[in-house]
Amino acid sequence: MQTTQYTELVLQELQRTAALVRDEDAEQLVNGILSAKKVFVAGAGRSGFMARCFVMRMMHMGLDPYIVGETVTPNLEEGDIFIIGSGSGETKSLVAMAEKARSIGATVAAVTIFPNSTIGDLADIVIEIPAQAKSGVDTGNKSIQPMGSLFEQSLLLFYDSIILRFMEKKGMDSDKMYGRHANLE
Repeated sequence: MQTTQYTELVLQELQRTAALVRDEDAEQLVNGILSAKKVFVAGAGRSGFMARCFVMRMMHMGLDPYIVGETVTPNLEEGDIFIIGSGSGETKSLVAMAEKARSIGATVAAVTIFPNSTIGDLADIVIEIPAQAKSGVDTGNKSIQPMGSLFEQSLLLFYDSIILRFMEKKGMDSDKMYGRHANLE
């Protein structure tokens, strides 16, 4: 099979997966972020890279977002939101962070394949992205891609779609966002 044919199949998988995400859950996350004082985002491995992309765009929007674990990340407080992207919903370090965030009184949001996971159960807002699981558990959404690729790609597209919804709600366009783009590159 040619590389471009694989690309077409991957795009079909992404469309199928995106169609299964509930708009009501996504809107709950949008509203939670817009009402929060500060936004904290975490993920492990490739999901962590997607979190970084999301935080960057929220910064461009003028929000107050942070990646958990960076040296410049402030303390989480009541009134903040903590968003965790975790396919399994069971990553031990992320579970510990979710427990800590709940004990502080922050809103916890989980974006996961498994809404009934430990992180999903700890979350106030749960968005299910029903993609193929790394563990081989049959989620009913099989992928030709290895491991958690479908989830991670869907996570990035979901985060970018959340940004588009922010832009719509705040009446913003890309031109306004460029004013906050890095200028020391």
